Amino acid sequence: MRRFYKTVTVAAGNRILLDGRPVKTPGRADLAAPTQGLAEAIADEWSGQGETIDPRAMPMTGLANAAIDRIGLEREAFARGLAVYGESDLLCYRAEGPAPLVARQAERWDPLIAWARSRYDVEFAVTAGVTHKPQPEATVERLRQAVLARDAFALAGLSHLVTVSGSLVLALALAEGGIDLETAWAAATLDEQWQADTWGTDVEAEKALGLRRSDFEAGYRFLSLL
Repeated sequence: MRRFYKTVTVAAGNRILLDGRPVKTPGRADLAAPTQGLAEAIADEWSGQGETIDPRAMPMTGLANAAIDRIGLEREAFARGLAVYGESDLLCYRAEGPAPLVARQAERWDPLIAWARSRYDVEFAVTAGVTHKPQPEATVERLRQAVLARDAFALAGLSHLVTVSGSLVLALALAEGGIDLETAWAAATLDEQWQADTWGTDVEAEKALGLRRSDFEAGYRFLSLL
């Protein structure tokens, strides 16, 4: 789509206006944010477009659209779907070897498990290998409640962190300030980094990892602006 507007402003209710007219989501609702900070970030994305509009360069807008059009209409169902990741969390499935990889996983993942254990008063079943090991019912339920407590916008940002990392525990730790972005990314991509250190990298793998990082950072920034 070619750019059809000149000015971008934030109006009352943190609505985004183009040449004084409200921007509509794909579902035809007004594009509005719950905070001024997020509204300004969305406005900056629209202001930064060139002669053509590139949705891929507008992650805050995309997440806000999802929160309004999709998640807001079925918030509880969406939250329950996201909470399912807690039943088979990445951090609970460790390598059987080699020893240096096992040690690296323990170094980076054990502190996150410890954070969640303290934060939610739960226990985790940690195993070696990929065979499914059920988590305690109380653990699954408390993690589910932690997700269900979030509104549509918070769920939109959290969803990027969970789906990119494969870990609900890691996503919650980052969202609640238990870890910083770089620590979270290092933990989320530990296996990929190990493979790269061991066997080297290729262009396609680096490109895919870069795209994942962009999504991960977008989710984190979105949450930080709420």
